[in-house]
Amino acid sequence: MADWLGEFEQLVLFAVLQQDEPYGVTIRDVIEERTGRRASAGSVYTTLERLEARGLVSSHWGEPTAERGGKRKRFYRVKPAGREALAKSWRAVRAMARGAAPKLGEP
Repeated sequence: MADWLGEFEQLVLFAVLQQDEPYGVTIRDVIEERTGRRASAGSVYTTLERLEARGLVSSHWGEPTAERGGKRKRFYRVKPAGREALAKSWRAVRAMARGAAPKLGEP
């Protein structure tokens, strides 16, 4: 497993952590609402697959629903290794930001 997370991987992990039953569409929606950044469904699902292959998230299939035409949703959760990786990345970003914040006009 690589030690560092990319920016979009961090956003996806934050979005998964902040929801009770996150799935692809809601993860994308949270990213778009909170960041103002457009995220394609393909980029979200590709990132989730990569994070799952790295052992940072896990997924399970929900039950088929009539409202989805009998299709099932795939739900995601952050595993302990994902929490650790996100915390490490977040600490690094905060440490770097402390030195740059005054130059960006931030307190």
